[in-house]
Amino acid sequence: MTEGTTAPAEVVEAEVEAGDTLTRLEQEGEIAADYLEGLLDIADLDGDIDMDVEADRAAVSIISDSNSRDLQKLVGRDGEVLEALQELTRLAVHRETGDRSRLMLDIAGYRAKKREELSELGAKAAAEVKSSGEPVNLKPMTPFERKVVHDAVKAAGLRSESEGEEPQRFVVVLPA
Repeated sequence: MTEGTTAPAEVVEAEVEAGDTLTRLEQEGEIAADYLEGLLDIADLDGDIDMDVEADRAAVSIISDSNSRDLQKLVGRDGEVLEALQELTRLAVHRETGDRSRLMLDIAGYRAKKREELSELGAKAAAEVKSSGEPVNLKPMTPFERKVVHDAVKAAGLRSESEGEEPQRFVVVLPA
């Protein structure tokens, strides 16, 4: 645009909407942080809360400088406690805002490590499908896990689908 001209209304509206979305996601993160801070106090656990916005969702992490073994209690076996805490945190946000939250919670880097492992699994499955030409079925996964695998398969140039019913829903990697 040249000096003295104005942006089309659609552009201005999109910028305002993006700003509103960021503000809403930051608010979700603040509510979640307050909720989780209270939880840590009740459980008498040490941890710092880190907030961010990633891929159009609030992302909140509980990290610890000291022994993260205490935080492992909040992760649980195979992330089961983490999943439950994420849902409780989403409910706390919903109660405050009235809106459904897609907030993502990570504790002691569990989800970040899991994302790395799942990306590798998706890439290996895609390579296997490329070499064999046959679909590959993976083991049942949580929605978070399936999303990471779908993204890795897409990055490898193939497509994938989820099949089955929860909690036995799984990813099928398909030939091109």
